[in-house]
Amino acid sequence: MQSIIAKNGCETPEPVKAQVKGSIPSWLQGTLLRNGPGLFSVGDSQYNHWFDGLSLIHSFTFGNGEVTYRSKFLKSDTYKKNVKADRIVVSEFGTMIYPDPCKNIFSRAFTHLSNVIPDFTDNNLINIIRYGQDYYASSEVNYINQINPDTLETVSKMNYRNHIALNLATAHPHYDDEGNTYNMGTAIMGFGRPKYVIFKVPADASDKEHKKPALRKVQQVCSIPFRSTLFPSYFHSFGMTENYIVFVEQAFKLDIIKLATAYFRGVNWGGCLKFDKDDINLFHVINRKTGKVISTRFYSDAMVVFHHINAYEDDGHVVFDLIGYKDGKLYDMFYLHNIKQETDNFIETHKSFSQPICQRFVLPLNVHKESPRGSNLVTLKDTSAQAVMQENGSVYCQPDTLFEGLELPGINYDFNAKKYRYFYGSRLEWSPHPNKIAKFDIVTRTHIEWKKDNCFPSEPVFVASPGAVEEDDGVILSSVISPDPNISPFMLVLNAKTFEEIALAYIPTSVHMDLHGLFIPAAV
Repeated sequence: MQSIIAKNGCETPEPVKAQVKGSIPSWLQGTLLRNGPGLFSVGDSQYNHWFDGLSLIHSFTFGNGEVTYRSKFLKSDTYKKNVKADRIVVSEFGTMIYPDPCKNIFSRAFTHLSNVIPDFTDNNLINIIRYGQDYYASSEVNYINQINPDTLETVSKMNYRNHIALNLATAHPHYDDEGNTYNMGTAIMGFGRPKYVIFKVPADASDKEHKKPALRKVQQVCSIPFRSTLFPSYFHSFGMTENYIVFVEQAFKLDIIKLATAYFRGVNWGGCLKFDKDDINLFHVINRKTGKVISTRFYSDAMVVFHHINAYEDDGHVVFDLIGYKDGKLYDMFYLHNIKQETDNFIETHKSFSQPICQRFVLPLNVHKESPRGSNLVTLKDTSAQAVMQENGSVYCQPDTLFEGLELPGINYDFNAKKYRYFYGSRLEWSPHPNKIAKFDIVTRTHIEWKKDNCFPSEPVFVASPGAVEEDDGVILSSVISPDPNISPFMLVLNAKTFEEIALAYIPTSVHMDLHGLFIPAAV
């Protein structure tokens, strides 16, 4: 299996029709756009890490009971420079690139100087996000690339810094019911005091001709200073309720000095992240309408968080569900020399890696100076999560463990920021690549699974049935690949209630393992 994960993908630029076994619901109309790494070597040079691979975007378009597939490499500046040089010439997360020793000394000196404040790659391989009515390939840096969601053509490169003071931004924004987009970023260098920035792009930010960037209408919601100037928290996502943003400032940190000197020390950017197990995680709760930060100091034991599942308000509490790890070793698992190990060796080598744990934290909003010390302030009856008032007035939070061994979570997004019952995700059991997808019921604390021998599904995406009232009335979509040459890649369509197969749409070309994406309903 490991070999097909790090195998170079190829483009299918013209749509090809899938062979459908079963029946695609006639109401399922739209396009599932997915992004992920698809090219791991250029010429004779190879990347070190799976998250370094050049972005290969693919789409599955549903209509009239049929599915068509296409894929194209993101034509980023990084992609174009590498292809032109026929080798990797732009540094990535796990691969630091140095100038050609044949270049003259002035050119080399300039290259070294320009790496003090790194100009990051625009190889946006993590997700597809929406600002206004424009779609962008995104990663976690200051560049995003606008794409045409129909043809997958790369339209133009965008720099957040031309619109808002940011060096980094997440690839996991939130969308509210009006279509506004909320996201978070980090201002590290060159923007005054270092801070985390929460921003909003209005739903109407796109112009009709799509000529002007939607980011021109960006609005800053608020900023939060780092608790440690030289060690800002790493964050991959955040939570959002009807009224609040929840930001976890974690003990998994970016070492700024190391980042600024990484190039000279021969360290890659991934090596600039460190986990401080003796520290704490701070929970910031920000009113997303006023930008005011709630003054209570909520904290938990140190953990690493990549993905939030959902968040909502309930009877004076903010409830937020996330996936936590006991350490920061997950990224190490994805170095290609680890991925290429045989499965048995891989399992043996990585048994010490912490499992992803789906956890619920509950923050009581009505904390006041007179709240009794040492008592649990959570009054909700459906959770064992605790928030205990400390002598100094801060609140120590302990989670309610929901489920172990699940990543890449998804929900019915109509229930985002609202009280909900179900989430879906990829089951991870001692391997970085899932071989099952699961549905978890928070009320009954039970789960159901889908699996097929020698098949590896991607992140499950929920699409609601038209007019659905029940939360799980809809389908789950996941693209599935297999190392077995006799099993063609296929788009899996499951009944979200029962997890029974409704259809398998076999794709007559190669499909790569991806990371994240979104479903765009067809215009009615």
